[in-house]
Amino acid sequence: MLKRRYGDRSDWKRISKRGYAQSYVETEEFTGYITLLNLVQVTQPLWVKYDEKSLCIVDDGYMWLQHFPTGKNYSVTTMFDANGKVVQWYIDICNEIGIEHNVPWWDDLFLDIIVLPTGEIIQQDEDELEEALINGWVDQSMYNLAWVQVNEITTSIREEDFNLLNYSAVHKELLMTLLK
Repeated sequence: MLKRRYGDRSDWKRISKRGYAQSYVETEEFTGYITLLNLVQVTQPLWVKYDEKSLCIVDDGYMWLQHFPTGKNYSVTTMFDANGKVVQWYIDICNEIGIEHNVPWWDDLFLDIIVLPTGEIIQQDEDELEEALINGWVDQSMYNLAWVQVNEITTSIREEDFNLLNYSAVHKELLMTLLK
């Protein structure tokens, strides 16, 4: 079963005080929705571990900017720390992106790509995609789509041609003026 996730993350109990803004952008560089979640206050920080690295991705004052590009099968979340520095880019491979009750959503296809500011690229959740195929939660075409997207995006990042990462700061500034 695919999990539908929403840009406002309204169901996320870890956030006790939040700000949120979104906008539709149509430029030569990017077309789609962008959202900004301001984690003003959280119940507890969230740390993730990649091999030997531990990164805090949620804490008071952190911000998550998310891109929902029109016609694409991925969504990019840029996680900023309380000082405005990028902690990581998290690319969710998705079956579909849409809008419901004026909030963008994506249907998660399990595979993810994490890009660290050092340039390190991490692929994860291959096991979840395999399990989803075995259990019939995804069909073969969705499975293939996920792998094609991961491989294309990873190649594009390595070739420094995945330009969406370069718009994180600009789009964050745009949405900060709209924060509620």
